[in-house]
Amino acid sequence: DFRPDAYAAAEGADVLVIITEWDQFRALDLERVRGLMRTPVLVDLRNIYKPADVRAMGFRYASVGRA
Repeated sequence: DFRPDAYAAAEGADVLVIITEWDQFRALDLERVRGLMRTPVLVDLRNIYKPADVRAMGFRYASVGRA
């Protein structure tokens, strides 16, 4: 199932996984994303977000290679 953009992909999702460093994903409106998701879980495989910032917005957050 392909979606036209990240917001459409987040709609009703339990987990959103970021696998690219493209600018459009670096500039997501995370409040909007959280509101669209069924469960606010973000897995950041490119480490483009600061963990404390994302967690403060109410996400469960996982990244790779960070302490």
